[in-house]
Amino acid sequence: MSQSVARALSLLDRVANGTGTLGELAAAEGVHKSTVLRLLRVLEDEGFVHHDGEHRYVLGPHLFRLAHQALDSFEVRVVAAPRLRRLRDETGQTVHLAVLDGGVATYVDKLEPRETPVRMASRIGKTATLHSTAVGKVLLAGLDPAERDDLIAALDYPRFTERTPGGPEQLLAEVALATERGWAEDHAENETFINCVGAPVRGADGRTLAAVSISVPDVLLPYEGVLGLVPALLAATADISRECGYHPHDRGAP
Repeated sequence: MSQSVARALSLLDRVANGTGTLGELAAAEGVHKSTVLRLLRVLEDEGFVHHDGEHRYVLGPHLFRLAHQALDSFEVRVVAAPRLRRLRDETGQTVHLAVLDGGVATYVDKLEPRETPVRMASRIGKTATLHSTAVGKVLLAGLDPAERDDLIAALDYPRFTERTPGGPEQLLAEVALATERGWAEDHAENETFINCVGAPVRGADGRTLAAVSISVPDVLLPYEGVLGLVPALLAATADISRECGYHPHDRGAP
C-alpha cells in the first residue's frame, strides 16, 4: 500500500473518531498541514469527507453510501434480519447483532421496539468493549482457546460500573461460563441501568460468526426478567445459525 493511500485511510479513521480540524489532523499524523490538506481535498472531492462552517472535517455522504451497501451485502446481517425482527417483536426489547472487529465488537444491526419510551445510545457501526458486554463475551467464547487467551490478556479494562470485570482472570471466568451455558450476560457492567443477554450465531463449520443480544433498561424490565428472555434469544440464534449452515449434530461442531 502506498504511503499516500495509507495516510488517507488513517485520516478517514481519525475524522470518524472526532479529530476534526486541519491542525489537529496534521498533529495526529505528525506531518505538515500542506500534506494533510492535499489529501483532504482529494477525499472531499470524492465525497468521503467535507468540512463545516467551523472548518472541522466530518465524514462525507459517499462514505455513508458505501457503508450502507457494505451492510446490505454482509451475509450474516442479511440472513439474520427477519429473525431478529421477530425476536424484537416477541420480547418488545432492543436487539443487537455484533461481530468481532479486532479488539472490540462492532454493531452491524440494531432493532428497537416500534414504541418504546427509552432509546439506546448504541447504533449501527458503533463499537463496544469486549470485557463489559454480553456480545463481547460471546464473541470471545467463540475463539480458539489460544487466540482468546492472547486477546483477553491484551485488552484494556476500563471500569464503567462496580460490576465491570476488572482484569483478565475475571473475564476468563465469565467467558468460560458463557461457553458452558451457551449464552452470556452483562449485568449492569457497561452501564448501571442496563442489563443484556447474548448468544452466538454459528456458521457451517461451527465457528461463531456473530453475537445477538437483547438489551433492556431497568425501567422496562428488572434483571430477573431479562434472564427470562434467554429462551427466546437462544431460539432465535439457533434459527439464524441453521440459516447460516450450522448443523449441531455434524461431527466436530460445538
